[in-house]
Amino acid sequence: MTRITTDARTVALTRKSRLLLMGGLALAWGVVPLLALVLPAGNPLHLSDYALTLTGKILCYATVAVALDLIWGYAGILSLGHGLFFALGGYAFGMYLMRSIGRDGNYQSDLPDFMVFLDWKELPWFWHGTDSFVWSMLLVLLVPAALAWVFGFFAFRSRIKGVYFSIITQALTYAAMLLFFRNETGFGGNNGFTDFKRVLGFPITAPETRVVLFGLSATLLMGAIVLGRVLITSKFGRVLMATRDAESRVMFLGYQPLYYKLTVWTLSAMLCALAGALYVPQVGIINPSEMSPANSIEIAIWVAVGGRGTLIGPVFGAAIVNLAKSWFTMSFPEYWLFFLGLMFILVTLWLPDGVVGLWRKLRAGRAARRAAADTAAATVAPPAPTTPAPAPAAGGGDKSAAPGVSGAIAKGA
Repeated sequence: MTRITTDARTVALTRKSRLLLMGGLALAWGVVPLLALVLPAGNPLHLSDYALTLTGKILCYATVAVALDLIWGYAGILSLGHGLFFALGGYAFGMYLMRSIGRDGNYQSDLPDFMVFLDWKELPWFWHGTDSFVWSMLLVLLVPAALAWVFGFFAFRSRIKGVYFSIITQALTYAAMLLFFRNETGFGGNNGFTDFKRVLGFPITAPETRVVLFGLSATLLMGAIVLGRVLITSKFGRVLMATRDAESRVMFLGYQPLYYKLTVWTLSAMLCALAGALYVPQVGIINPSEMSPANSIEIAIWVAVGGRGTLIGPVFGAAIVNLAKSWFTMSFPEYWLFFLGLMFILVTLWLPDGVVGLWRKLRAGRAARRAAADTAAATVAPPAPTTPAPAPAAGGGDKSAAPGVSGAIAKGA
């Protein structure tokens, strides 16, 4: 397995990084509302609802990519089931959105429309309390965290790693997808949840609501990056990266890798769930297809394209792949999967460190060429002319002569 060298200086939260984060927050909460709400639709700088929603989706995807990078890039654990945690967070918040519809649904019932259609008489026990925003947010965090902790505890304690762990996580998300496809589970079957009306009492399709959801998505992404940097540059992160490179040596030194891996695994699942909770109200639907193993594989492709072990690379990877996906699915829908596969093959063969790794190589090459040019210029330049020392006057020594010269004369006498 190829090791990823991580320089602590590249992940430290420097002053430049803090300025970039402050600029990002100002952009998300200041510039974007101005472009979306203040400027009229005919203005060329106006941000349309479609562009706002698409960017918000990509920000949620980028958060998931950062979450996967925490465990894949820094702990060496490749998960092909992170789509499950993303979908669970979306379903948990979707339950609140469905309860918020009230009697405004098609059947004008206190039950969600899909339950009325399936002839349900009352809410299942696990739906109770989901009309509370606070309880729903607790479900968003606790349900994926509990599943990740239980699964990770037994998997890591059994020393399952590598391709075997990836296959097991893929099987887990596939089993969950088949379960949620069933109508009797109480999650809407293959249609899932849709037709949301409001969130916290505000119309969900209102431009102001979309701007707030966009700002929250951007804040979550930047918070995930900051949390990742602080975590990786700490003692915890150093032990985690040592476990990635040589787990047996870490155990020999007296550390227990189980709890380090379990902590970052559970944290990664919670970040995915929060991203899913923000994703659902922006796209207006959540169904079992979000748990598809193909979606989880695509998340890994985002990280690989951007550059794993960099935190910022997965953000670029998620943006590049999803923007390309939006264009290809509209212009050449039948070729999108071929393009995605080709992209992954090219990155695997020629860009093992992703886009960020390529940028670093280009910068290093430019710096090396500049240093070589400076060295060559210094070598070719002629030496500066030297002025010969004046000869001593006849009949006596020069009192202004250097001490070394006077000493030599004295020795000769």
